[in-house]
Amino acid sequence: MTTVVVVGSGIAGLTAALHASEGGCRVTVVTKGALPDTNTRWAQGGIAAVTDPADTVASHAADTVTAGAGLNDPAAVDVLVGEGPERIAELVERGVAFDRTADGDFSRGLEAAHAVARVLHAGGDATGAAIQAALGDAVRRSDIVVREHALLRDLVVTEGRVAGVGLADGERLPADAVILATGGAGQLYAHTTNPAGATGDGIAAAIRAGAAVADLEFVQFHPTALAVGAPFLVSEAVRGEGAVLIDDTGRRFAFDAHPDGELAPRDVVARANARAMARQHGHPVRLDATALGAARLARRFPTIDAAVRERGLDWAREPIPVTPAAHYLMGGVVTDLDGRTTVPGLYAVGETARTGVHGANRLASNSLLEGAVFGARAGDAVATDRPWYAPAVAPARPLPIAVADDAPAFSRAALQRLLWDHAGLERDAAGLDHAASILAAWRAQHLALPIEDENLLLLATHVVDAARMRTTSVGAHFRTDALDPAADAASLTSSPEALAC
Repeated sequence: MTTVVVVGSGIAGLTAALHASEGGCRVTVVTKGALPDTNTRWAQGGIAAVTDPADTVASHAADTVTAGAGLNDPAAVDVLVGEGPERIAELVERGVAFDRTADGDFSRGLEAAHAVARVLHAGGDATGAAIQAALGDAVRRSDIVVREHALLRDLVVTEGRVAGVGLADGERLPADAVILATGGAGQLYAHTTNPAGATGDGIAAAIRAGAAVADLEFVQFHPTALAVGAPFLVSEAVRGEGAVLIDDTGRRFAFDAHPDGELAPRDVVARANARAMARQHGHPVRLDATALGAARLARRFPTIDAAVRERGLDWAREPIPVTPAAHYLMGGVVTDLDGRTTVPGLYAVGETARTGVHGANRLASNSLLEGAVFGARAGDAVATDRPWYAPAVAPARPLPIAVADDAPAFSRAALQRLLWDHAGLERDAAGLDHAASILAAWRAQHLALPIEDENLLLLATHVVDAARMRTTSVGAHFRTDALDPAADAASLTSSPEALAC
C-alpha cells in the first residue's frame, strides 16, 4: 500500500488526501495548526465554476487568461475550467451547502473580470468556512490519520527521491509520496489578508529539497482590505453587488485606470487604489456600499458586516476605509497537471504549486477551484503506479548583487517592510536591488531563526530575484521603470498586448 503524507489541511490538501485515501493509499495529513486553521477557511467571495447552462467553459477560460495577462498555461486552464463542474458536484456530495435561489438553483455572484455571474457562495460570504468544515468532516470520517500542531521542518530526500517529511520536533514521517499543500506566503508583506500561518513553509522546504520554483514575482494584492483594526478582507463580491470606490473628494477614480472600473482585474484596481491614496497623502480610499442597504449587506455578507461593525463602522450609512494588501501568490513549486514536481515523490497543490493556471494574475474565485481540481488530480495520481515524468524547467540565472554592509538587524517586521516598500504593488530596479542586497546580508549572517522566519527569508530572496529578472511589467508584476509615463494609463489594462510591454 502506498504511504502518503499530505502537508496542509485546506481545500487542496484535504481534497488530495481524500482522493488518495479513496484510491487505496495510507494517508496522513500533517498541519501546523488545528485542522481548520487554513487560508481556505477565510475565503469569502466563493468558488468560480460553470454551473449555468447559459455559461460556458470557453468563457470561463477566456476570463482566466485575460486576468492572467495571457501568461497562463492553456492546458492548465482547460483542466481547471473543464473539471470545475465535476468538483463542484463532489463538494455538494461531501456536504457543502452552497446558497440557493428560491427555485433551488445555485445563487451565483459576479466578481471582477468575470463575463457572467458564475461564483457560487455559501453562507453569504462564508464559502471557505463551509468548504473547510465539509472536507474536515469527511476526513474525520475516513481512515486518514490527522496530525495537528505539527510544523514541517524539511523534506526527507533519499537518493534523489522524497521519502518523507521531517517535523520541527525532530520526528520523521516516512512516505512513498509527499503532497505539499501549505498555502502561500502573505506574511512576506507588512500588510496582508492572509492569516499568521501563511509563511511559505512548503515552498521553502521544496526549494531546499532541490525542487524548481517559478513565477514568484507574481504576488497578487487585493484592492480592499479594511484599513481600520487588524487586516480584514472585504470581498470582491461586494463590488460585484454594486459597491464603488471613491477618493477623499467622493469621486469614483477606478475608471481612470480601466473601462471596467471597480470590476477590472485585481492588479489594476489595487494599483488604482494605491495611486489614489498617494494623491491624498496616504489616506485610505473608501468603499461605498451604502446603496446596498443594511438588510442586504447583513444578509449577503454577514461575516464582513460583523467585522465592519466590530470596528465601529456602519457601512450601510457611510463609506468604509480600505487599502490594498498582499493576498495571493501566483507562483510556487513548478508542477505538471497532476501535481508532480521536479523531484520524484514530491507533489504540490493549491497556492503552494505553480501549475501556470493563473498566469500573471489570478482571476477572482479561481483559487478554491484550483485547490479542488488539482488536489483531486494529485490525489488520484499518487494512488496510481505511473512513471515519474517531471515537468521541464529552464534553469534560472539570478542577477549578481552586492551584499549590503549597512543592513539593519533582521526581524520579521523589517523583512515585511522591506518587501512591501520595494517588491510590492510597484517595483523598480533600484528598489529591488536594495532589497536584494539587504536580504543577501541577512542570509550571509547565518542567523539562527525560527523555522517560519527562515522560510520567509529564503522565499523573500527568491521573490526579489524573480522580480529583478523580469524587467517588463505584466499582470501583478508592475515595474515603474519599464513604462513610458505618457502610456501609463494605457498600461493598466488586462490585455496581454498592453501588459507585456
